[in-house]
Amino acid sequence: MNIDRLQELKQKLTNEADLSHIWLFYMDHFADHPEFTELGEPTYNQYLDGVLHKTCQQMFGRAIKITSFFLIYIAKYRLFHGPFQVERRIGGVIYFEDIKIGLIAVSADFPATDAVKYSRFSEIIQLSTPNRNDLN
Repeated sequence: MNIDRLQELKQKLTNEADLSHIWLFYMDHFADHPEFTELGEPTYNQYLDGVLHKTCQQMFGRAIKITSFFLIYIAKYRLFHGPFQVERRIGGVIYFEDIKIGLIAVSADFPATDAVKYSRFSEIIQLSTPNRNDLN
């Protein structure tokens, strides 16, 4: 594993049109390496939990149950990553906190096939509604 390739992953996440290329790059260079997971700590992130539930609900067109969500945070690289299950389908998420962009991948079928559903997401900062007291 070459940790310097995280910058390449980040670039792919922002620029690559084919989401499967991003996910395969992540899986090939990071996810399958125990030393990568050991760089971080288990955590909970309310934003990612909400995005995961909402996105999977949209992917499958109905309310779904997510289980076994094991989110890891690598503070040095401001990266969240981890696996989860959606109704016995395997999934995973990556999210760079500094650029506020992430990717979700979920097996489309159960039992699993090669078909995967992907969703890239970005955090949008919601500004308060301007009022007459705002000077700028």
